[in-house]
Amino acid sequence: MARGDSLSAFLQDARARVDRALDQYLPKPPACPALVGDAMRYSLHAGGKRLRPILVLAAAHAVSLKLDRGGPARAADNTDRGADALALPAACAVEFLHTYSLIHDDLPAMDNDTMRRGRPTLHVVYGDGIAILAGDALQAEAFALLAREPASDRPFIAARKLHALRVIAEAAGAVGMVGGQVLDLQAAGQAPGHALTLDGDALQSMHQRKTGALIRASAVSGGVMAGGDPDVVTAIERWAGHVGLAFQIVDDILDVEGDPTSLGKSVGKDAAGDKPTYPSLFGLDRARALAADAADRAHTVLLESGLTDGWLDPIADWVTTRKS
Repeated sequence: MARGDSLSAFLQDARARVDRALDQYLPKPPACPALVGDAMRYSLHAGGKRLRPILVLAAAHAVSLKLDRGGPARAADNTDRGADALALPAACAVEFLHTYSLIHDDLPAMDNDTMRRGRPTLHVVYGDGIAILAGDALQAEAFALLAREPASDRPFIAARKLHALRVIAEAAGAVGMVGGQVLDLQAAGQAPGHALTLDGDALQSMHQRKTGALIRASAVSGGVMAGGDPDVVTAIERWAGHVGLAFQIVDDILDVEGDPTSLGKSVGKDAAGDKPTYPSLFGLDRARALAADAADRAHTVLLESGLTDGWLDPIADWVTTRKS
């Protein structure tokens, strides 16, 4: 089987496993009101790449392969459940958080988008109030899930869960995703005070928070739950930092020249809102080169750290060459 075909099969299988688990872990009536349950599922099951949960599972798989190469003593901690089972709750938690962030970003007070994942955004269908509450609920459910699953009385599992919970919470908060969104609003002149003027370094810093933080936390949490040692987890974080940068640059490029049908969302919003982007600061050709350079750096990290087995390497190429 060709490498591209193998990756496609992995991505399809990972999405299917995540989708089944997402529905399992979401609360249902009568435990929650049917209205908020329906609203959460409307956005969560609208499709999407599932990039962040895929990164959790791919990082866990890469660590598991590395542990297996180290012999039975190194791999023993995962034999009772398997790296995939240990990492799946974290994969679902980051997708809860990602979907919550999209629901809130689409609101009129933020990016004011009416289309997401090929269907009307949640506030268009359910109203602003229910959209806000559904996003709030998904955020809370993410942390409840991280604390609860995988259920185990083994101390090393509890330690890994606590580590993953801390990493993901920091990525979602004021120093991560929320902070990045604040900078984005300031740069767009949508926040009190003078609008921020962003150069290339400041733009990258903003996106390291807004988009990159949760991407890094996704990969790191997978490595942590699979039992990666500190050096391996640090390498995974470095890899994910480069992949997150490539992902954002490609996102900016697709907003200029992408197909709305393939993307499932509006295009041209950045230019219409006069937002700073990689194409607006560097031009399309230079932006493409920057994305390719970020992918190359990601590949180098894997070579240096012995993590080339598994799916992390081809995922970096997939992120960089995607059209949706």
